[in-house]
Amino acid sequence: MAKFIKWFSLLVLIGATVFLILFLIALHPDEVIQENRLKEPLEQLEEKVPEKNWLNHFSTAQNEGYFYPVNEVYIKVDLNKEVPNNTVYKLSAQKLDPYQLFCLKEELKRHGLKYYLKKDDKALLLLIYSKNIEKLNTLVGVLKNYQILATVEPYREDK
Repeated sequence: MAKFIKWFSLLVLIGATVFLILFLIALHPDEVIQENRLKEPLEQLEEKVPEKNWLNHFSTAQNEGYFYPVNEVYIKVDLNKEVPNNTVYKLSAQKLDPYQLFCLKEELKRHGLKYYLKKDDKALLLLIYSKNIEKLNTLVGVLKNYQILATVEPYREDK
C-alpha cells in the first residue's frame, strides 16, 4: 500500500506540472509567437515594410468602448462671418416679496424666456434674452395680475 501511495503521488505531481505548463502557455501565447519571430533570418525581417503612418492603424481600429487620445486638433474658424446682434432687454421691478418673486420666475419659465436675475436692495433687475418685444409686453401685463409693477426697455451697459 505504501508503494501505491508513493507512485500515485508521483503521478499526481507530474500531471499537475503538465497541467500548469499548458495553462501558462494558454495564458501567454504572444510570448511564444514572439520568440519564433526572433528566430527568423534577418533578411526576412528587413523585407517587411512597416505602415506609412502608425497613426493610420489607430484611426481604423474598431474597438468599441475605447477611444485613443488625440494629440492634435485642427479647428477651422470662419472669422469673416458677421455675428448677429442679439438685443437684450431689461425688466425692472420694485422690491418684491418672496411670493411675488416666485410668481415672476414661474411666469418667465412658462413664457420660455432665458433670463439673468440680479437682486439689489432697491430693486430687482432681470436681463432677458429675447428679440420679441411683444412677448415681453405681454409678460408685463400678466405680472400686473400678481401686483408686480414692471417695465421693459433695451439694456444698455453703463461704461
